[in-house]
Amino acid sequence: MSRILVTGSSDGLGRAAAKALLDGGHVVVVHARTSGRLAAVQDLLDRGAQAIVGDLAKPDEMRGLAEQANALGRFEAVIHNAGVIGGPDLLPVNVVAPFVLTAEMERPDRLIYLSSSMHHGGRADLAGVDWSGGRESRSYSDSKLFVTALAAAVARLWPDVSAHAVDPGWVPTRMGGPGASDDLRLGHVTQAWLAAGEKPETLRSGQYWHHKRTQTPHQAVGDERFQTALLSSLANYTGSTIPGEEQ
Repeated sequence: MSRILVTGSSDGLGRAAAKALLDGGHVVVVHARTSGRLAAVQDLLDRGAQAIVGDLAKPDEMRGLAEQANALGRFEAVIHNAGVIGGPDLLPVNVVAPFVLTAEMERPDRLIYLSSSMHHGGRADLAGVDWSGGRESRSYSDSKLFVTALAAAVARLWPDVSAHAVDPGWVPTRMGGPGASDDLRLGHVTQAWLAAGEKPETLRSGQYWHHKRTQTPHQAVGDERFQTALLSSLANYTGSTIPGEEQ
């Protein structure tokens, strides 16, 4: 039995992953942006899930979430599921929040970051990036390239942690939209499997996954110079650092 945090778990793939893990007998901590959103996971809370609340688009609330999580004890796994498709919250939610939570939470055994096949269209260019979201400086594809590179950097710098990036497919969630062509039933399966699975491949760190199969990510993901530049840029903006990072 593991203690597992799933961010952005009041709906969509995050909720599905949290439910699957709870069904599997694990101690699950769900996350909602506001206390009002907890109503969407009341059935999971009634079954014993715990909750943390905070807006991942706001720097002070990001840190508050890390404090709430740490107060519950060390996690065996964290699924960084929360994400948005665009708007001013794009970089704060998709990239900055996973970085801050990784840096500020007690180190778990496993970390899973939600990527997308669209990361292949991202640009490995940090010049002029506005992590605050105050202006639109990057695309969704860029944000997913950055978080996929973050996963690879953590895998490299923390050899005692299994860090993964997962493309869940284009599925018809609220974010994916009704026209999405992939199977919604499969969208959460890989994340839950990597968070709690016992097969050797779930512990093989630094992989990029789609439906339980490894795939080749954008070439910049494995570029240590790009990883270092990304971590340095995020550290300069947030004031948080990932222990062991080389800047």
